[in-house]
This record gives sequence, C-alpha cells and structure tokens, in this order.
Amino acid sequence: MTITAERKSALIKEHATTAGDTGSPEVQVAILTERITALTEHFKAHKKDNHSRRGLLKMVSQRRGLLDYLKSKDEGRYQALIKRLDIRR
Repeated sequence: MTITAERKSALIKEHATTAGDTGSPEVQVAILTERITALTEHFKAHKKDNHSRRGLLKMVSQRRGLLDYLKSKDEGRYQALIKRLDIRR
C-alpha cells in the first residue's frame, strides 16, 4: 500500500519546480495521488477494509486542499498539474 523510496524520489524529481524541492504543492499532490491510486487498487481486493478507507478519504481531502491552494495562487500551474497527473475535476 505504501510507495517505495525509489518511486517517491522519482516523483519528486519529475514534479519538482527547483532542485531539491520536496515541499511544493506539485510534489505533494503527485505523492498523494500515487498513494491514493495504490489504496484504490487495494480496495478492489479488500472491500471491507474500512479503517484504510478512512485514511484514503483523509488523503483525498488533503490533496483537494493542496489543489485548491494551488488554484488560488497560480491557475496555470494548477491546470498543468491536473492534466499531467490525469486528475478529473
């Protein structure tokens, strides 16, 4: 269910705005999206895992908040990010 350190560093390199950037909204949303996708696959096999489902809902809410922040600060970066991550909105 968790992502590997190699995959996380690859996501950071791919979505970083500057070198060494780990805290930008783009990086945080990319990591959350990867975790949400993994949990969604987990629920296809484990339908009654309600404890993890609560964590999924918290992650989705956190991602939504980051996306709202990014949209309020820079609409262009927001549009580019949702297109790159293929997030429906």
